[in-house]
Amino acid sequence: MIPSVLPTYNRAPLAFEKGEGSWLTTTDGARYLDLGAGIAVNALGHANPDLVAALTAQASQLWHVSNLYQIPQQQRLADLLVEHSFADTVFFTNSGTEAAELAIKMVRKYWYEKGQPERIEILTFEGAFHGRSTGAIAAAGSEKMTKGFGLLMPGFRTLPFGDHDALRAALTEKTAAVMLEPIQGEGGIRVLPDACLKGLRDLCDETGALMILDEVQCGVGRTGKLFAHEWAGVTPDIMMVAKGIGGGFPLGAVLATENAASGMVAGTHGSTYGGNPLGCSVGTKVMEIVTDPAFLAEVNRKAAMFRQGLEGLVASHPEVYESVRGTGLILGLKCKATNTDVVKANYAENLLTVPAADNVVRLLPALNIPDADIAEALARLDKAATTLTEANPA
Repeated sequence: MIPSVLPTYNRAPLAFEKGEGSWLTTTDGARYLDLGAGIAVNALGHANPDLVAALTAQASQLWHVSNLYQIPQQQRLADLLVEHSFADTVFFTNSGTEAAELAIKMVRKYWYEKGQPERIEILTFEGAFHGRSTGAIAAAGSEKMTKGFGLLMPGFRTLPFGDHDALRAALTEKTAAVMLEPIQGEGGIRVLPDACLKGLRDLCDETGALMILDEVQCGVGRTGKLFAHEWAGVTPDIMMVAKGIGGGFPLGAVLATENAASGMVAGTHGSTYGGNPLGCSVGTKVMEIVTDPAFLAEVNRKAAMFRQGLEGLVASHPEVYESVRGTGLILGLKCKATNTDVVKANYAENLLTVPAADNVVRLLPALNIPDADIAEALARLDKAATTLTEANPA
């Protein structure tokens, strides 16, 4: 008999009823140290008092009116995002998947209005994850996500990750856009080197193709800059953000240059809930916090401390771990043991981590995780690895 909650997840046998900072408490009172942050969503920790205050203040006044009317809270957040990014304009969504859908539409409408409606092909990369809609799974192209769902949105071409020759050959004057994550999250914390991102920007400029960056998981301060692409000194034409921008409230956005968004006029796109007063009030507070240079400096300091500890962990447990990946506080442990076994061993130490592809365990803590919690996390990771080794001697 099918359960009342559609069984599309293999859920861990854990249920939480309270969170504070980097800690979660289960319904039976056990405390867990959270290195997943709701898959990079709770960027400022659980029950962050600043976000609670912003949400509560707005909730007592106005929740929803729809985009038929002006929404001052939405305007404030859009202005902040434009001020602190490459973008000239913003459209708000409820999720990263919805942001991906709009990015695809925006690119194709751009070329339609330029008199080249046949220019619809978007180049993507193996290991990518852009969401679960039919358009987003078509973009990623993996059999795991597309099998059994019939005809998918056409116009995508998936290239090998990191294959510069294949990219150069595929990127022509007929290409509408290239869409990629600067750091693949679901794909195993695979970082695109800065030189590659710069080269891709140059190739797009040569052919006129637009560059779409998916920073749903790696954006909003997670790498130690507001957005990951800033490390390479390049700017996209369109960018998708979500997860951390709402600090736990469902919120996403598409940021774009005036040129890239030029085809999107009244009636070409919409969202009933997107940019509602509740979400935008929380998102504004998140932006006010994470755009502070002192906050980002702390992210980098904590990231260096955490990474140093993780490198020591790998050296101490070569039978369990192979290497550390990532940058900032989007980190991954490439495993020699099965990554799901590592995640379960971490559960036994009351520690939450997240599996990813390529046999990687993701570490995505709150950006404001205290130093003491980093030390505690390293101790628990060490103990879990020791338990795994003892249970499976060479």
